[in-house]
Amino acid sequence: MSNAVAHADDTTPALTTKSPPGAGAAETATELRINGQPMRFFLDPRTSLLDALREQAGLSGTKKGCDRGSCGACTVHIDGRRVNACLTLAVRCEGKEITTIEGLAQDGALHPVQAAFLEYDGFQCGYCTPGQIMAAAALIQEGHAGSDDEIREWMAGNICRCGAYPNIVSAIRDAAREG
Repeated sequence: MSNAVAHADDTTPALTTKSPPGAGAAETATELRINGQPMRFFLDPRTSLLDALREQAGLSGTKKGCDRGSCGACTVHIDGRRVNACLTLAVRCEGKEITTIEGLAQDGALHPVQAAFLEYDGFQCGYCTPGQIMAAAALIQEGHAGSDDEIREWMAGNICRCGAYPNIVSAIRDAAREG
């Protein structure tokens, strides 16, 4: 079998290839587009997107919190939609655009949500901040920032153990106004 990369959609199984020396026996050649850059990895088909981002791509901004989809620390965007990277298989992301916290800023300028989090101190320890920012950017894009109650409802899947919620809501409200 060749080491060619399969370009699969959700209905096509990824191509299992011979792994390079030292790799696991059943690894799959996987090409991901992360923050606008194509990256190729040999992954166990069970590898979560979170683990691929942190361990293979070297992008440590996306955090591993609960590893069960409950805390939101691992929130990233796939084709513009927010997802929990800990619950998403990396091989299912071929052909999709993955955006992490490292790719949210454009041309050296902070994304409006990133700037608002700084202005309103929307963080304390900072561990949940990347996931909070990614979820907030998506909820604004989705049109769910009409009121503080709506913001709280749509951010409910992102937990901040330090309790910075009032500042997070203020930051999101301001970023939504900036638009």
